Amino acid sequence: MNSQKVWIVCCFFNFLIACFFGLVMRLMYLFPIYFLNYSFLLHAHSHVAMLGWVYLMVYVLVVHFFIPKEKSQKPIYNRLFWLTEFSVIGMMIAFPIQGYALFSIIFSTMHILLSYIFCCLVWKDCSRGKTLAQKLLFTSMLFMILSTCSVWCLGPAVNALGKQSAFYQIAIQFFLHFQFNGWFILAVLALFLKQFQDKIDAVKCKKFYFALVVSTLLTVSFPIRWFVGYDLLNFINAFGVLVQFLAFIYFYKLLKPQINHFKNSLDKNTKEVYSLALYSLFLKAGIQLLTIFPNLTEVSHQIRYFVIGFIHLTTLGIITGFLFGILLQNKMLSANSLILKTGIKCFILGYIATEVLLFLQGWLFFFGKGTMVYYYQSILIFSLLLVLGLILIIKSLINKKQDQISA
Repeated sequence: MNSQKVWIVCCFFNFLIACFFGLVMRLMYLFPIYFLNYSFLLHAHSHVAMLGWVYLMVYVLVVHFFIPKEKSQKPIYNRLFWLTEFSVIGMMIAFPIQGYALFSIIFSTMHILLSYIFCCLVWKDCSRGKTLAQKLLFTSMLFMILSTCSVWCLGPAVNALGKQSAFYQIAIQFFLHFQFNGWFILAVLALFLKQFQDKIDAVKCKKFYFALVVSTLLTVSFPIRWFVGYDLLNFINAFGVLVQFLAFIYFYKLLKPQINHFKNSLDKNTKEVYSLALYSLFLKAGIQLLTIFPNLTEVSHQIRYFVIGFIHLTTLGIITGFLFGILLQNKMLSANSLILKTGIKCFILGYIATEVLLFLQGWLFFFGKGTMVYYYQSILIFSLLLVLGLILIIKSLINKKQDQISA
């Protein structure tokens, strides 16, 4: 059994655990579970989703697509994967029990240090070139390292100023911004465009790359503005989201010549998840354009439903959509499996339904209409579809593994 296939199964188990934590949190709104701390569970959910699912699946695909085969077989990659998974399991156990405390901080720090080793390995072993995919990959890793700089400031910030200080909050938002918008999104776009690197226009590549990197740097001003009262930050963010929108116009122009290739070479499931990712990506850019308006800037972080909906749009829609698509396109998931097809449809339905409910409830709060009838029951039921979808996908992976062993 190829070690990379075992890695993929492991990543999906991490994703399932993260979704299960999310499901329990939604259950707690209906049936209080007194022996669980909601805040601790939230930390576990977010860390396992980010670092156990997204980070490790990007790790697997970067090793597969960007590292030459003779180098990717080196034992260091397998050892590094399992050490990173050990840190994820540590967070999986420690966060629900103690929240941010000694053991969860130790495992989180371990993950960051291991990510630095991964960056060094990729820079050393990745074949050199000037393709758009390679530029995006290396830049995404620089953003990942940049994001962790703020983590090293958290300890001194807590001791000197406390968790409620503007500096502490800005450090967290800095980390999240460059993790999601820098490291994760640029990495999955690098993996996606790797599939078409010989078929895209070089001039449009440069424009897209430059606009995307500039917009990522500028839009960090948006979360900083929540804690610092400088109007200049609003103008920087407005310019940033306009540049970002321009970047995705260039991205659309890059993809337009590939539409026929998509239609002719991809199966229905792969087209569905890629469509989900692309629509979510353009929806994200559109939503961020709305932050140009000052009244929406203020409520964007005050209404929790908007915050959760936007985070899930990025993680489940864009990042996971692209990861699923790449796995399907390259037969790393069994496209002919009925169990897999059912699992993906359950997952997509659960994602879309929960997003609609979150944003609809957010707008009802914005207009002072209160909570919709049966909101918590409805979002719990549709969240079950996400968990069911992942269980079916994992089952299809395990069945495929058993079929290969028996063969």
